[in-house]
Amino acid sequence: MERKRGLQRGFVLHARPYSNTSLLLELLSAEEGRCPAVARGAKGRRSTQSGLLRPFQPLLLELTGRGEVATVARVEPGGRPLSLIGEAGYCGLYVNELMMRLLGRGDPQADLFALYEEVLTRLSVEPERGLLLRRFELEMLKILGYALVLDHDVSSGEPVRADRRYAYLVEQGPVEVLEAARSPQVVSGATLLALRNDADPGVAGRVEARRLMRAVLDHHLGGRPLKSRELFRPRRAGSIEPETSTISDHLDDE
Repeated sequence: MERKRGLQRGFVLHARPYSNTSLLLELLSAEEGRCPAVARGAKGRRSTQSGLLRPFQPLLLELTGRGEVATVARVEPGGRPLSLIGEAGYCGLYVNELMMRLLGRGDPQADLFALYEEVLTRLSVEPERGLLLRRFELEMLKILGYALVLDHDVSSGEPVRADRRYAYLVEQGPVEVLEAARSPQVVSGATLLALRNDADPGVAGRVEARRLMRAVLDHHLGGRPLKSRELFRPRRAGSIEPETSTISDHLDDE
């Protein structure tokens, strides 16, 4: 693979130590998509890279090398770091893990890069993060070719009705069921229509939407759990919240 010279926009999805002074990175690049890279000497005392090569920092990167694993030859800030702390930081790491798990390497997609930038920016300023995550999940799946059917019953062909309940068959779409039916994939028509229209489905609808999207994502992830979900579990009284800069350790490959 011949890489172009010059700077390109990108983000660090994940970083971990490599040898004594280097970092092994998983990058999201505007030109190369998701790609692994080595930043040699980035942890050295005189390195100016370590403060930049972290999640949520817009970057300008020059990548060199012919193989799958690139070398970071140059890095500059591509903008101000996004302020994702506390719950916003957990949400950002969840987004990063989804990108790492669902996006194949070497597959640049401009729409997905733009979507990623948008969700990180909005997570840093907007309080209703659950709705942002549902929108991101839906749009990401659509870009990757796994768009959800949200407007009609795939069995009857009838339009989805807000006052009905539907079982969502992941590989097909919604099918109307009896009101008494309950499962993570059973949701109200009102919730499906809210997801389709990028609207707030209300308190109960948000719970339904979260359960539905979790079931759909688990299917596409092959049943392997997302480690970042552990960060959202309630913590015991008196426990110390992990810093956003360190909790990415939860995402290390097993």
